[in-house]
Amino acid sequence: MNPTSAEKFDTSRASEYARQSRIALAGYDACHDLAACMLAASLGSRPANILVVGAGGTAQEIIAMAALEPQWRFIAVDPSAPMLEAAVQHLQANHLLHRTQVHLGHVDDLPADASFDAATLIGVLHHLNGDDPKRQILQSIQARLTPGAPLIVAGNHYAYASQPLLLQAWGQRWRQQGASAEEVKAKLGKILQGADPPHSEAAVQALLREAGFGEATRFFSSLFWGAWLACKSDSL
Repeated sequence: MNPTSAEKFDTSRASEYARQSRIALAGYDACHDLAACMLAASLGSRPANILVVGAGGTAQEIIAMAALEPQWRFIAVDPSAPMLEAAVQHLQANHLLHRTQVHLGHVDDLPADASFDAATLIGVLHHLNGDDPKRQILQSIQARLTPGAPLIVAGNHYAYASQPLLLQAWGQRWRQQGASAEEVKAKLGKILQGADPPHSEAAVQALLREAGFGEATRFFSSLFWGAWLACKSDSL
């Protein structure tokens, strides 16, 4: 995430992230569980070092992967100190800090010769304004992956205002969880102003291709949210 997006995730947002994210994304835990399954299917049961970009908040991707593959180790990267602190608390509660290196900052802060067997980028791209920062973070990850290594990308896509039915269903999701009409209106207003998702699945595929990844396989969908696995192109 760029500095502007990192600033959005302050202490107050970090403290409510675990609950709010599970409301905003119906199937939050299922998406993370399936991401772990997709990586395990791609890598097999062998020791692996996994780069987890945007790990702050719940650290749920690490928790899911670690439960499935005891030989995997992780480096968790996030530019938001409150979000990373929240992730550390979840890692401590699940006894996973001994398998996780925590890094406050950006992918580009890692050594250029760092090498990872796989990576995840979950809930990040739609917080980056414009295509250039999206390409940059994908390229930074790609440069630190071994040839053919898999990447999980998950997040919102479609311009929110272009999908009024999905947007209304999203509002109903909040109402379903007890939000008042005023609270639903406020949340939808915040959503419309606070993010810049890729505008289609084709746009996600194009960003991945331009960053040096092959064709992505979609494995999860929930309203605006999608999740894909793509592998680093051997030719790059």
